[in-house]
Amino acid sequence: MVEPLSGALVLFSGGQDSSVCLAWALERYSRVETVGFDYGQRHAVELQQRQVVRKALARRFPQWAVRLGGDHMLDIKGFGAIGETAMTDEKAIEITERGLPSTFVPGRNLVFLTYAAALADRLALKALVGGMCETDFSGYPDCRRSTMDAMENALQLGMDRAFPIKTPLMRLSKADTWALAKTLGGEDLVELIRADSHTCYLGRRDIAHDWGFGCGACPACELRANGWHDWVGQGRPALTP
Repeated sequence: MVEPLSGALVLFSGGQDSSVCLAWALERYSRVETVGFDYGQRHAVELQQRQVVRKALARRFPQWAVRLGGDHMLDIKGFGAIGETAMTDEKAIEITERGLPSTFVPGRNLVFLTYAAALADRLALKALVGGMCETDFSGYPDCRRSTMDAMENALQLGMDRAFPIKTPLMRLSKADTWALAKTLGGEDLVELIRADSHTCYLGRRDIAHDWGFGCGACPACELRANGWHDWVGQGRPALTP
């Protein structure tokens, strides 16, 4: 007997966006599992924070703990080495001649989604959930919703089943992402994400800021900090559903 498809697999890096997406999925699906990818990223500390965030969510939100299933870590360092980008190599973080940040890893989200879909198929999980955003982001072309739509179609054709790709942050600013965290879990979730999730591309967790830990200068830190300050300046509202 074939097990019916249900639940969701969250692409979970341990960063702010994927942590909010994990909470979003736990609020909506009765069964949620997570998958992470080790592609040789310089900020490998995010992989350590994945477990910190998962355990904190389960401890602080018992209603979600019963829905949180297994975690899966996939080693794809061979893929990460292909691009030779500032995300994996000791290179300056700058805008390249293509007009893209040097942290752009070509095809990264496409590869992530392909691996995630294969895993979700084995686990009989229905949906894939990712923190891609085209509103307030670093300009990566594989974060656009049009890319996700094309990937949904390719996965359905190639695997003969639907793979809805849910991107709850796609149209949100970084300030909106903080507001969504408050909507989902109140100030407790905001503090968990502020203190425990990791965003900094340089992997710095020895420098504390009001918005969390990080170097404070890389593009990821700037986006996170600006979103935090915008949200705080608005009076820390929740996002209206």
